[in-house]
Amino acid sequence: MRDSLVDVGDVTLFVRELGQRTEKPSLVVIHGGPDVGHGYLLPGFEPLARDHHVVLFDFRGCGRSSRGLPDDELQPEYVVSDVHRLIDRLDLGQVDLLGFSTGGRAAMGFVDKHPEQVRRLVLASTSAYTSADNAVYLADWPEYQRRQRIEDEADGALRNSTIFVWDLDLAPAYLELLNSLGTDLGDWSEERAIKGLMHPWFEGDAEQILRTFNKPTLILHGEYDMGFPVQLAHRLHTAVPSKLIVIPNTAHMCHFEKPDTWAGHIRDFLASR
Repeated sequence: MRDSLVDVGDVTLFVRELGQRTEKPSLVVIHGGPDVGHGYLLPGFEPLARDHHVVLFDFRGCGRSSRGLPDDELQPEYVVSDVHRLIDRLDLGQVDLLGFSTGGRAAMGFVDKHPEQVRRLVLASTSAYTSADNAVYLADWPEYQRRQRIEDEADGALRNSTIFVWDLDLAPAYLELLNSLGTDLGDWSEERAIKGLMHPWFEGDAEQILRTFNKPTLILHGEYDMGFPVQLAHRLHTAVPSKLIVIPNTAHMCHFEKPDTWAGHIRDFLASR
């Protein structure tokens, strides 16, 4: 594991590299949120790093990357341009790209702007569709409603651990991981998104973006994802050329619940012809 601060022009990004560079393309990871850094993803990438070079970083305004930026510089298009420059600064050449959760939406924006930099794309626990589409599948899901009440009664102390992890026996360990990373939620404000002050993560139609990209794409999802319901993964898979893998008995943080299974699916996809 190697940590560094990388200057990508107007900001400095905190970067963590796992594994060793080889002749295989590096895997660059765009985390979710965007209110936290990448640390919560490590359990899923440590198994993959046994034979892959994995590059993770904190968004500008998150974790140990540049902080205190003006609101107009905390916009999705800057994340896309930061990834573009990071790949160049690290001299990675053409990479494999993984976007997790909200980061999946950033990844779609990236392949729209810079398709030549990406060999293969992994969309993990994410959605190409709107929050209204999410709500359709959550509204009549009794288990989601039950767990949401638990979260509400805890007044934020559980940090969505009972929603994002399906096996509730693992929820305390996931909460412990989050708390070990700190409670600083960074500079990105959920209120700005609610008020419509955040730009979209990609312009145009996601399905068309991925059809135009037209390179191998893996949609990797938990069976009981309560962040982006699995029906949306099936919908995207039907609409665009892709491989869909649904991991049974896992939720949004399936990389945490079944890290070896999750990493194994990514490894197989990156090696496939």
